[in-house]
Parts: sequence; C-alpha cells; structure tokens
Amino acid sequence: MIIPCYNEHDILWDSSEKLKEKLRNMMHKGKLGFSSSICFVDDGSKDDTWDIITKLCSQDKIFSGLRLAHNVGHQNAILAGMMEMRNSFDAVITMDADLQDDIEAVEEMVDQVSLGCNIVYGVRKSRSTDTFFKRVTAEGFYKIMQFLGARVIFNHADFRLMDKVALEALSGFHERNLFLRGIVPMIGLRHGTVYYERKERLAGDSKYPLKKMISFAWQGVTSLSTGPIQLVMSMGCVISLVSLLMMIWSVLRYLDGDTIVGWASIAVSIWFIGGLLLFSIGIVGEYIGKIYLEIKARPRYIIEEKL
Repeated sequence: MIIPCYNEHDILWDSSEKLKEKLRNMMHKGKLGFSSSICFVDDGSKDDTWDIITKLCSQDKIFSGLRLAHNVGHQNAILAGMMEMRNSFDAVITMDADLQDDIEAVEEMVDQVSLGCNIVYGVRKSRSTDTFFKRVTAEGFYKIMQFLGARVIFNHADFRLMDKVALEALSGFHERNLFLRGIVPMIGLRHGTVYYERKERLAGDSKYPLKKMISFAWQGVTSLSTGPIQLVMSMGCVISLVSLLMMIWSVLRYLDGDTIVGWASIAVSIWFIGGLLLFSIGIVGEYIGKIYLEIKARPRYIIEEKL
C-alpha cells in the first residue's frame, strides 16, 4: 500500500493502526502474502510526519517509508512510491492518509486481481457527503474532461490498485506534468471497478483547498487534452464570421444612407475581441510553458531517505 503524506501529524497514528489491522486480517485470510507492506511517502512535510513514520517503521516491519527531498506534489509522491515498489511486490494500492477512501474496499480490489484484472479503480458511489458547490464543480470537471477527449473514470480519484504489469507500463510515461487519473486509463489492460462511500476526514485539514483544486483541475485539462486550444480556434472562426456579417450590415446601412455609427457597439466589440486575444495568448502560453518544463527532463522526485 502506497500512502502519500504531507503534514499528517494529526491522523497518521490512527491511520497507520487501521491500515495495519486491515492488512493483517487479509493476511490471515490468505488473501495477502505475509511480506505485504504499508509504505508511507513523506512529500516534504513541514511538521513531524517523518518522525512518526520513522517510529512506525521501528515498531513493526509491516511499515516502510520514503522521504522525498522536497515537496513535489501529491501526484509525484504517489508515483515515487509506485515506481520504487513495483519490483518488490505483485501489486500496489494507492490511497490518501486521511482514509476518506474506504479501506474495506481494499479486499474487493485484491479479489478482482485474482480474477485477472491488472488495474482496479476505486469509484465513489455518490457525492452525498459533499457540499453542493463541491459536488457540482467536481462532477462538472469530469464531464468537461470527457467532453475534451480525456479518458477519465467518472468519480475516481487516486484510490486504485495496479499490478506489476500495469506499473511497468506506467513507467514508460515520462511526462513531468502528471495527472494520474487521466494517464492510468490510457494504459488499457484489463481493469475492474470497486464502488465505495467516501468517509469524513479523521482529523486535520484538507490538502486541497479551492485554489489548489482549481489549479489541479487546470493541470489535468492541459496535460491530457489540446481541447482548449481547439476551442479558442473555434471561437476565432465564429468571431471572424460575425465580423463578416457586421461588414455586410455596415455596407448595406451605408448604401441605405444611414451612416451613423453606434459607439456602444464599437466599444463592446473592442473590449470583447481584446479580452479574447489575451485569453487565447494565455492558453497558448500555458501549453508552451508545459513544453518548456517537459524538455528540461528534470527528475520528478528525489528520494532523500528510505526505511
């Protein structure tokens, strides 16, 4: 199990106990080997998260830890754990340290692997526990992604199982702008789905406030789809057509002897076209910026210490 952690002082002791209890139970049922492990990936935490991970590893061999040299973000922390562990285990399961994803679904995921699945997605049954704003924006995000051509699993985040075959395939994706929710479905292979109800966070604050959620969503759109650029091009075509119609209309007014120009229409047109140009340049710049980061080929993470 790969558990990314960032400032998880408030919940790590409780989460580790629940995870250990679940894995031990599955071991005794014969569903997991006794060498199974829970790997905490410390993503450059500023509190004593790594100290807690160190104590856990010293107390029980079921725990292991990776300490990243600096904060690289949730997606890269997950990737670091998966890539470092892919040669040591038959499969890995990724889930967040707050255990809002249901650990009881882990057993069903393992069952689906025994049926031949290479990837098993954890999908929320509903968003009844979310606020109206969170529910509308989250579901709207998945629909927009699908509309733009990205292959995402509706209401699936980063709670998933991947076997060694799938992990090896994932290692061939070298992009720095990671959005695993869209990359993993691109792998293909045989996959299954486990549905679960998302729980309340045990303690502490969410690591994804509104600003960070918007940034993450935009990264997902621009990492997986060129749809925004195509949309801008379509808007340019529409405006060009409207301009042509306006030109015809102006000529007809001139021939009719009515040459009075409306100041409001001119001002609105100038502001609208100017705003659209700046918006278009911004979108193109975003993609150019991503190309700039990709061609540098900098490491996606650096591991400082292993336990």
